[in-house]
Amino acid sequence: MLLLSRRFVYSYIKRPKKLPAKVISVGNLTLGGTGKTPATISIAMEAKRHGLKPCILTRGYRGSVSGPCFVTKGKGALVNPYEAGDEAFLMAERLDGIPVIKDRDRYRAGMFMFENPLEEESPTETLFILDDGFQHWALQRDIDIVLIDSTYPLESQHLFPKGNLREPLNALERADIIVLTKTELAESSVISENMAIIKKYNPSAPVYRASYRASALVNALGRSGDPQRLKGKKVYAFAGIGNPSHFRSLLISLGADVVKFKRFRDHYFYKQKDLEEMRREASGLEIITTEKDMVKLRELRLPENIHALRIEFSVEKEFYNQLFWRLRC
Repeated sequence: MLLLSRRFVYSYIKRPKKLPAKVISVGNLTLGGTGKTPATISIAMEAKRHGLKPCILTRGYRGSVSGPCFVTKGKGALVNPYEAGDEAFLMAERLDGIPVIKDRDRYRAGMFMFENPLEEESPTETLFILDDGFQHWALQRDIDIVLIDSTYPLESQHLFPKGNLREPLNALERADIIVLTKTELAESSVISENMAIIKKYNPSAPVYRASYRASALVNALGRSGDPQRLKGKKVYAFAGIGNPSHFRSLLISLGADVVKFKRFRDHYFYKQKDLEEMRREASGLEIITTEKDMVKLRELRLPENIHALRIEFSVEKEFYNQLFWRLRC
C-alpha cells in the first residue's frame, strides 16, 4: 500500500520531472539479485558503440556522499567505494569514457551533468541510464527495462517483508522490455511458467533471455586471468551480494571444487578481522569473491591468493536492436 501511495503522489500530484535527453531505466521487482549492475554496464557500453553519449545515474546505495557528485567522469573513479557505494564504484571502474553520477534525486543528478559539462564534449546524443530505476517514479523515462531472475518461480514470490518483491506482479504492466536473467542456470519449466505469468500481466512487452558468464579472474591489482584455470581447483568462496547462490553456481559451472562458501549480507563492508578469519579458514585453498566485493577489500591487507570473478551480461542480440529502435522512435 505504501508503494502504491508513493507512486500516486509522484504520478498525479508532483508529476514526474523530465530531463532534456532520452532516459532508460534498468530495474526489477525484487530487492536484489537479478544482476542489474552487469546489465547496466553492458547497456551503457552498447549505447556508446551506437554513437550515443551514455551517462549512468545511480542512487549509489550505502554511499556516504550526499548530493550530486561524479563517481567518474569516464577516466577512473573520483571517490572511493565507501563514498560512492560498491555498485556505483564498480561501474566507474569498468566503464571507460562513460560518466557515472550519484544522487538519490536522479533528476538533480541528470541536470548536474549539464551544469558541469565534461572537458571533452562530443556531438553525440546524451542518453541517461537509470541504475535500479523502476521504482523511481519522480523521473520520467522513455523506456523501462525490467530484469527478472529466471531461476525463481514468479508465482511463489511475495511482497516484502514476507518475500522480496518491492511491488505486486501487476507492476509488470509498466515495463517496456523484460529480460529473463540467469537462464543458463534455470530449469526450462520455471522459465516457461515465468513467461506465462509475464504475458498475463504484460502481453505486449517483448521478453528476452540473458545469461551471465565468467569472463576473467581479477586480482587485487586489477590484473586479469583466465577463469577456466579454476577447473579442478579447490576454492574457498565468499560473497556479499543479493543472490550469492548464483555466484556459487557459476564457480561450480567452471569446474571449481567449492570446499567452503561463506555468505555476507548484500552490500556488506568488510573489516580486516573478516579477512583474517577467512584466511585461516581457507588455508591451502584459492580464495574467490565477486568484483562487487573486491572493490571494498583493497584498502585491507589481502592474501596473495584472492581473486574476483568478473561477470559479463550476455543477452539476445535482438534485445539491443529493440532497445535502440525504440530510442530512435
